[in-house]
Amino acid sequence: MLFKVAAFAAAVVVVICCTGCERKMYDPSWATRPYPRELHTTATIDVQVFRNDTKLQLVNFTPRSYSNFDLWINQRYVTHVESLPAGGSIELSLWDFYDEFGDRFNAGGFFRTYSPTPVRLVQIQTEPDQPLIGLVTIRAEDVQLRSPQR
Repeated sequence: MLFKVAAFAAAVVVVICCTGCERKMYDPSWATRPYPRELHTTATIDVQVFRNDTKLQLVNFTPRSYSNFDLWINQRYVTHVESLPAGGSIELSLWDFYDEFGDRFNAGGFFRTYSPTPVRLVQIQTEPDQPLIGLVTIRAEDVQLRSPQR
């Protein structure tokens, strides 16, 4: 009986220790450049951004193609995109976005331990010295309709 209690106590300690030693999604080798605040503008283009779980879908409604640009999320996380064709769409993994410290975007997913980071502001930067251009971010949260008041 004493052996069973000791084994159970040891199992509880192991479970507590394992959950407390979770690795943060950080690696200095993944570090990117900092967000260029001095190049922030209020200009926008008609490219809509949809979040689908851990994916980001960009739909380009403009007649212009974009290639070799940086895509910024929430003025912090960035990834390089090869191309976004005119009238086309692309899908990117949110796990591919990093900040200046090597911290990865918390995209969530089935085994997530924290609430996923919301996508609020998405911007394109075509060259490192060019101003950022805002995209139209479509919120994925459920919309609750109000009942009509009489």
